[in-house]
Amino acid sequence: MRAIEFKSKIRDNRILIPRKVRQELIAEQDRNVRIVVFVKDSDVYDEKAYRQMAKVQFLKGYADSDSIYDL
Repeated sequence: MRAIEFKSKIRDNRILIPRKVRQELIAEQDRNVRIVVFVKDSDVYDEKAYRQMAKVQFLKGYADSDSIYDL
């Protein structure tokens, strides 16, 4: 299995496939494909806040005694 990645838009409930990708898929007619759609949810997801929360949670797992491994 190989992956083809591209950015697109959904218009009229259809995913627009760029011309370059369409040409690549012509040889793949009548083949089964797996589609994964990632949708940016910018209203709910705040990258900066998520990274800060992840950092805090990650560092909670360390104790002062772990500092012997620091360079």
